Amino acid sequence: MKNRAPRARIADVAVEAGVSKSTVSIAFNSPERLHPDTAARIRAVADALGYKPHPVARMLAQRRTLTIGILTPQALRVAFLNPFFSDFSHGVASVAEEFNYQLLFVSPLRGSLARAAGRATVDGFVVIGLGEEHPEVGQIRAAGLPIVLVDSAAFPEHSSIEVDDTAGAAAAARHLLDLGHTEYLVIAVEPPDQAGRDGRTVGDRGGVTGRRLAGYRAALDAAGLALPDERVIEVPATFAGGEAAVARAIEDGIGFTAILAMSDAMAVGAIHGVQMRGLRVPDDVSVVGFDDIEGAEYSNPPLTTIHQPIAEKGAEAVRLLMAAIEGSNEPPEHRRFDTRLVIRNSTTRPPAGRTTVQRREV
Repeated sequence: MKNRAPRARIADVAVEAGVSKSTVSIAFNSPERLHPDTAARIRAVADALGYKPHPVARMLAQRRTLTIGILTPQALRVAFLNPFFSDFSHGVASVAEEFNYQLLFVSPLRGSLARAAGRATVDGFVVIGLGEEHPEVGQIRAAGLPIVLVDSAAFPEHSSIEVDDTAGAAAAARHLLDLGHTEYLVIAVEPPDQAGRDGRTVGDRGGVTGRRLAGYRAALDAAGLALPDERVIEVPATFAGGEAAVARAIEDGIGFTAILAMSDAMAVGAIHGVQMRGLRVPDDVSVVGFDDIEGAEYSNPPLTTIHQPIAEKGAEAVRLLMAAIEGSNEPPEHRRFDTRLVIRNSTTRPPAGRTTVQRREV
């Protein structure tokens, strides 16, 4: 067997290019510190010699892990059941790959966050749906890691990405009001793990749930309709959660002709729950979701929903995080995207001669 040619080393590149080894390292790790022609010449020499920087050595030189942490508000087994996270992760990955970064999804359970922060296995975190009341955010801040908040702006010193949840929810409720509905069921996102279990009523919730609920109530209040807490059912933001909310409402004798769901996954689950009980959407029950996930238009029937730019949120969050990791001196950015109503076939006027779906009809 023939002996392989020795692998080119950084010293070989330095000699051939007539520069120091540290300059070669800078050409690969911080090329902006060199004249563009110098960096290009060193890289050309490296290519000709077949030199490739060792990835571990490169990370040590940069003092980085080349990994971004994505902190979800629920256990990963729950978060990944919501198609929102697939769309969001698509946006995250598209930009992370541009920077040659990999992703580490972290849940706040069983110390996984503390290990990721304490062992310096990530260079920064995109934190989804967690605010100042959640101890997980405090752990990251205590570790001194860069943070970008998504669906929260609790800490002005950190960049954030939000949508106008309140306006979007109000638009959903007004759509159903314009159709003539007066009996509502709201399917709300249950609080994140380790939070929201402190005895507060659902109406006191903060975060996404609180903002969307405020939007629903503002529109209904303006029409002279109350939305008592018993008509707001909290479940996981999954298909099964939406179906379970419908079953619980009917079991409790709550009458409704309209469902406002705080996520598309819950809305699609609610449609299934209604149909499993021999009822029709939208003829008997109208349903409006929130998110406009990729599959919303393919549900049966196609889902009326509130559109938010999910993938763009993920992409912008990583761009802001990379600026923080790179040590940008720019002040934190706080971006808020607009939402819009997308009307499809899951909503119509309430059934004539009957105002509510009730347990006795099942």
